[in-house]
Amino acid sequence: MSRGIALLGLAYVLSQFFRAFLAVLSPALRNDIGAGPEDLAFASGLWFFAFAAMQLPVGWALDTIGPRRTAASLLLVGGGGGAAIFAMATSPLHIGVAMALIGVGCAPVLMAAYYIFAREYPPTRFVVLASVMVGVGTSGNLVASYPMAIAAETIGWRASLWGLCAITSLTALGIWIVVRDPATPEGETRGSLLTVFKIKALWFIFPIMAVSYAQVGALRGLWIGPYFEDVFSASAHQIGLATLLMGAAMVAGTFAYGPLDRIIGSTKWVVIVGTGINLAALCGLVLFPVSGLAFATILMAAIGFFGATYAIIISHGRSFLPPNLIGRGMTLLNLCSIGGVGVAQFLSGRAYTASQPAATVQAPYVVIFTLFAVLMSAGLFVYLFSRDTTH
Repeated sequence: MSRGIALLGLAYVLSQFFRAFLAVLSPALRNDIGAGPEDLAFASGLWFFAFAAMQLPVGWALDTIGPRRTAASLLLVGGGGGAAIFAMATSPLHIGVAMALIGVGCAPVLMAAYYIFAREYPPTRFVVLASVMVGVGTSGNLVASYPMAIAAETIGWRASLWGLCAITSLTALGIWIVVRDPATPEGETRGSLLTVFKIKALWFIFPIMAVSYAQVGALRGLWIGPYFEDVFSASAHQIGLATLLMGAAMVAGTFAYGPLDRIIGSTKWVVIVGTGINLAALCGLVLFPVSGLAFATILMAAIGFFGATYAIIISHGRSFLPPNLIGRGMTLLNLCSIGGVGVAQFLSGRAYTASQPAATVQAPYVVIFTLFAVLMSAGLFVYLFSRDTTH
């Protein structure tokens, strides 16, 4: 099982990479195939929407055929195939198709690991295991930053994508060979999605799940690149370094959140305080959008660190799920999270276009940051009424 978890962890590293690498490639894609910020926002949104759309089928598949076949087959066809299409892209449309396919391929990998954790380990260990998996996987953000910028400049972005196609395909084959499906207790009844919706406690968690990662994923996955390039005239190396720092902060934040609910004795208040600080950093970008490259980088890193609440929020939701609804329930929560990023990317792309022509170079980005702050505030308000879990 440990080798299988390691391979699923590698697959999740790739998932994190693919959702974040467009920010670094934005200058090259603009020059080579004419893909502007709105095109990349659309393509990034397609990744998240395809990923989100697959969550309910993935939940059914995890509960029915198990994590091994579910993760391996989708990662091979979607992830490997999508990377190949990206490598051959000659227009923004091809980038959108490739990102949608890659989103399909990445959709099951984290949930497959979480399904195994929920089935094989005690509930009290779930949040730590979940945080470790996300923390390790988020290192994909680091590879998608400065190292990807170096690779794109050294061997070209097309050759880099062909290499990613090979790595993704080999990882999928390894999952098929190594991962072992957890045993299902004899006589366990099959749940349904309708039953999950009837769990009232989850309805106060769905909104924060939808917005907590939305602005982190949208900023790190795309907007940090055009924002730094347009407002601060940042080079590809500077953008790569900034995204590297933000990605490192996301990794550190995930590991920091993992044990806090047991230390403090409350899951809910850990999320509330962390989200509040995250919102304050986002408001800093709204109020001081041109205060310098270093200051903006610090705020982006703060958003990455304090916005790394995904694992602890999904653990909060997991605590209300019975064993027979683990697959469907966790993938529904994940749908909210990833779907929220997709919505945020599409809305932010429209906001960027609507802000043109802009009175100042920073004006479109202030609109985007304000949009994210409003969404975050709404989700946090609903979450204030959620039922806490203590340890």
